[in-house]
Amino acid sequence: MSESSAGDVVATAAAAAGWRRAGIAGAAIGVIAAGAAAGVAVERMTVGRGMRKKARLALDAAGPYGALRGVPGKAVADDGTALHYEVDEVELESGTGSGPAATGSRRRRLFGRKAPTPVTVVFSHGYCLSQDSWHFQRAALRGLVRTVHWDQRSHGRSERGRGPAEGVPVSVDQLGRDLKAVIDAAAPEGPLVLVGHSMGGMTMMALADHDPALIRDRVAAVAFVGTSSGKLGEVSFGLPVAGVNAVRRVMPGVLRALGSQTELVERGRRATADLFASLIKRYSFGSRDVDPAVARFAERLIEATPIDVVAEFYPAFTEHDKSGALPAFLHVPVLILAGAKDLVTPSSHSEAIAEILPGAELVIVPDAGHLVMLEHPDVVNERLADLLVRIGAVPTTAPTD
Repeated sequence: MSESSAGDVVATAAAAAGWRRAGIAGAAIGVIAAGAAAGVAVERMTVGRGMRKKARLALDAAGPYGALRGVPGKAVADDGTALHYEVDEVELESGTGSGPAATGSRRRRLFGRKAPTPVTVVFSHGYCLSQDSWHFQRAALRGLVRTVHWDQRSHGRSERGRGPAEGVPVSVDQLGRDLKAVIDAAAPEGPLVLVGHSMGGMTMMALADHDPALIRDRVAAVAFVGTSSGKLGEVSFGLPVAGVNAVRRVMPGVLRALGSQTELVERGRRATADLFASLIKRYSFGSRDVDPAVARFAERLIEATPIDVVAEFYPAFTEHDKSGALPAFLHVPVLILAGAKDLVTPSSHSEAIAEILPGAELVIVPDAGHLVMLEHPDVVNERLADLLVRIGAVPTTAPTD
């Protein structure tokens, strides 16, 4: 038996035993929070738990990731849920410039010094993340083009969605209407560029389904990053199909049960932090040499999502099917980008979107997983820059200095 096969057997046994204990169940649900499933080979830990805890604290203290903030605002969804957004305005200085627009020769090479047209780029994040997951893209664009970053309902700084408390399940359609509320509040006029990762891309599709006139009249370009237009119920997460089908049959009930035991599960998830970190790394990234601070940043984003929020959102993805809404984007430049090793929304789903939008630019990033915008930010930034240059939102690339 190969080392990898032996590891899979051990992982499967560990996962099966884990479902009988709240601690391991918490960690397994943490995987779902990453958009994955149980059954991954667990790395052997050779460093003491106390030292690992100190290392995590050191990374949290030193890492600047997620610290960027903009001018805050609040949009109100159609069910009364308050949605937090932040706006980064265009750098208005001329000449050589100062502040965000003049920071870093890399950004100047990519984007020039300021945006010449009043375009607003709206970023929508994925499941169990927050607007901070766009950290590197926000840093690159800051001061150069107007951007809006928002937290999906029940995520980040937004209010807990009111629907579940009133017996209304979360739906991707609702998320599309939420995005419309954010646009109405933060960017009521002018051309738009919509950028969405995973659930954020699905949110953009739902917006197109809900308000095709907005897409037709105001959207100048779109970028779908690691997302899917449907058939998520067929994703295997890199596991044997039989095992995945078995998990799917019991998952809704397990999530409902654990969602009602929030404190117990969260305590278990914290107690199994090392297992949780290993699972997050497996399902978030495709390369082995991910910056430890970036990996820890991804953990922090996912850790911040309460288990009952995980449970509320999970069923919406198996029902998601917005392939019929995609033709609304046929008239604009489209970027479709995915990691070649994405186990959550496989690159084949991006290829399916490209078949419906044949004029789109399809980019499959080698050695990249689901969180491609954190794992390979330069690639994502360059492709976004190209898209924005194509529509005149930023000037042509300046000479290298």
